[in-house]
Amino acid sequence: MQEKIYGYWLPMNVSTHGDAVDQLINVLHVFMLLLFVGWGIFFMYCLIRFRAGANPTARYEPIKGKASKYLEVFIVVFEAFLLVGLSMPVWSDFKSQPPDEKDALVVEVLAEQFAWNVHYPGKDGIFGRKSSEFVTPENLLGLDPDDPNGKDDFNSINNLNVPEKTPVLVKLTSKDVIHSFKVPVLRLTQDAIPGQEIPFWFNTTRTGSFDIACAQLCGLGHYRMRGQIHIQTQADFDAWLAEQQVEESEDEFSF
Repeated sequence: MQEKIYGYWLPMNVSTHGDAVDQLINVLHVFMLLLFVGWGIFFMYCLIRFRAGANPTARYEPIKGKASKYLEVFIVVFEAFLLVGLSMPVWSDFKSQPPDEKDALVVEVLAEQFAWNVHYPGKDGIFGRKSSEFVTPENLLGLDPDDPNGKDDFNSINNLNVPEKTPVLVKLTSKDVIHSFKVPVLRLTQDAIPGQEIPFWFNTTRTGSFDIACAQLCGLGHYRMRGQIHIQTQADFDAWLAEQQVEESEDEFSF
């Protein structure tokens, strides 16, 4: 583990929605710690207060007290606040308000045992048609060779390059089994399910290279399913994109 990135508590945050997620995690952990300590103290009190030596004769009427009722009501209200006041707004902001495709970088990620295939649409900005019948070792994405929109598409294996401070819309699916696309520094985890295309988005706050992991046990080679997200300046990303497009054109010409 790279301790400068992942630390001993929460990992570095490089996403715009990460602060809200971190706040929720911190509040929840502090709340659970208080519950743990409080119920531990109450448990020790009961062991001492109602020990057999101090109570040789059993009492069958319940102990009456208002404090415990007030405490239980407070816990229920606070848990409702965690759900409605913190969790649901974060989820809604992240899931219900995706950026417009014309304002974002749109990529498709196709998971398989044991790699992440990142599909870029090429210079025309249009993804080529895909079908499982076209999948071969040379055509991992299953692009239709007769579709002109896919001629300039290219695939980056285990590497997701994105520009910083630009919304990125990812359309995620799987070729074989259930995988889970996880980037800790983006506070992002999303299952990839065969036969379903699941969109999600993120926006970054700084440049750098960080790990992409699979958070779902997807087979014997699960440990090898590791990628990298490279957050670049817009100029560096444009240069990388142009380089990939040139390589794709040269490959097509040589073929």
